Amino acid sequence: MLFESMLEANRAAIASMGVPAREKRDGNGSDLEVEERIEPGGDLPEWDVTFHGDEDELEVGDRICFTKTLAEADVDRFAAASGDTNPIHLDEEWARETRFGGRIVHGILASGLISAALARLPGSVIYLSQDVEFRAPVRLGDRITAEVEAVESLGGGRFRLRTLVKKGEDIVIDGEAVILVD
Repeated sequence: MLFESMLEANRAAIASMGVPAREKRDGNGSDLEVEERIEPGGDLPEWDVTFHGDEDELEVGDRICFTKTLAEADVDRFAAASGDTNPIHLDEEWARETRFGGRIVHGILASGLISAALARLPGSVIYLSQDVEFRAPVRLGDRITAEVEAVESLGGGRFRLRTLVKKGEDIVIDGEAVILVD
């Protein structure tokens, strides 16, 4: 009974942040975890995606934005998947004593929203390179947006992109990427 109450409290807390922990139900009426809701090429309701450009073929000037709130569960999953268990990301008490005054999101996790934006461009997109400059920390619970714009055609299906990650109007990650569109 106590365990079920704790689960319900956690679900309510997560839902209050706009990130439903469970949404779909399987054929037996059981809730599905967020990982089980992901479909190839699909979007989840808690993500926002906007695309400005030709939906059939990438062109210079095309722009895409991908927005997501980075929650504690995202940080924990990333730490488990990557092996990056730096306490600045996982231990609030330890992180409180640092220059950041609390836990921060892994920089590579935050920059991963750029990859999420690229996955929604027309064609089959292959990352060739990415340069990033981390300008400010992203905190757990921050809603951030990756903005990607095709700025130059390099020929042969390759494009140079301007990549930004913003928290509100503040740039937290600045960069440039080269992709191949097949």
